[in-house]
Amino acid sequence: MISNQILQNTIDGLKNITRVEFCIMDVDGKEVASTSEVSSSVGAVAEFAASVADSQEIQGCQFFKIFDDQILEYVLVVAGAGEDSYMIGKLAAFQIQNLMVAYKERLDKDNFVKNLLLDNLLLVDIYSRSKKLHIQTDVPRAVMIVESPGGRDSNVLELARTHFANSKDFVTEVDENNVIIVKELPGDDRAREMEKTAKQLWTFLKKEGIQDSRIAYGTVIQEIKEVSRSYKEARMALDVGKIFFGEREIIAYSELGIGRLIYQLPLPLCKMFIREIFGGKSPDDFDEETLGTIYKFFENSLNVSETSRQLFIHRNTLVYRLDKLQKSTGLDLRVFEDAITFKIALMVVKYMKYMETTDF
Repeated sequence: MISNQILQNTIDGLKNITRVEFCIMDVDGKEVASTSEVSSSVGAVAEFAASVADSQEIQGCQFFKIFDDQILEYVLVVAGAGEDSYMIGKLAAFQIQNLMVAYKERLDKDNFVKNLLLDNLLLVDIYSRSKKLHIQTDVPRAVMIVESPGGRDSNVLELARTHFANSKDFVTEVDENNVIIVKELPGDDRAREMEKTAKQLWTFLKKEGIQDSRIAYGTVIQEIKEVSRSYKEARMALDVGKIFFGEREIIAYSELGIGRLIYQLPLPLCKMFIREIFGGKSPDDFDEETLGTIYKFFENSLNVSETSRQLFIHRNTLVYRLDKLQKSTGLDLRVFEDAITFKIALMVVKYMKYMETTDF
């Protein structure tokens, strides 16, 4: 049902245009919204609601019925009698009637999209409801999730709806923490278009005062039935991004790499793997200098000369550190296979720490 505040805003706007007073009442004669004290008794409203007339002049005011799917929902009372008041009242009733239809359609679409994201619909229902709501089923789309520190209180949902107001995209939420956008991508370079859209949205939110927001998005899907898959990918990208790409505000599912696989590992298996690689130790036990050397060595693709140059140390010093690390772990980072094992182990430890400190 349309909110009383929207009805109030509507008749306030109509009053500013027509200089006529309006009052909207329910079928029991209770005031829903009003621009002033319009004289009308509960009995008069009830009597008019029970009559067969769609409009009537009662007690010096014009009364009009407003229906929702052929069911009487409201009675509109317009101050004053005469032809002008009657015409203004008819226009106002028509406006409110159409507003209710549009609002109901929006709610129907929003409800449909939420169930689509959560995979709550049968295949036959997806296509039948899409047809009824005039939603194309074979348009390429991708799902984007926006997370902000303030959650629902940060007003991101309203801002996102403003940002995508003139598009065919859907903006909704399925919980109080994240805003979800189902983005239509009709062009050829859809991956780049999605990246561009995410950057524009992040910039827009920042200008509106939303700091530290994070955006993640799934892969492009071709059929509406696959929207839930893109949504699940976006959710995974959001979580994996926090673990392995903490410095990035925007992350795509396609960019997760091996982090996507590690994220799906059970914790007991991770702990067993770390014990096998490091024995009773953990990468956290290494001093800051050693860890800095390891990360810089990986960053430079195992290039000893370039790593020593960037660390401002002699090449022999770097070799000494790598030899020392090999003695304590049994892994020689200059050997590709050992380097990969060590890199994965570091990522597994980071994942374990995240899972142990996150309250699900």
